[in-house]
Amino acid sequence: MGADPDEETGIHCRLDQLLEERGMTLTRLSELVGLSIVNLSVLKNDRAKAIRFSTLRAISAALDCEVGDLLVTTGE
Repeated sequence: MGADPDEETGIHCRLDQLLEERGMTLTRLSELVGLSIVNLSVLKNDRAKAIRFSTLRAISAALDCEVGDLLVTTGE
């Protein structure tokens, strides 16, 4: 059985909070990590279904944080 595409994953991406805390724009993050603003926006708005480890590493490095600061469980 496949997973329901609308099913909650129980994982929340804190990209919006981390950007705000660092005074960084999505545009600047896009420049730093080499990803489109559209793809980063999907993450920022918690609509991503998957993310590459290389993307996690690049975002974490650009924001000077750990992956666990970026992705947290929602405690379902």
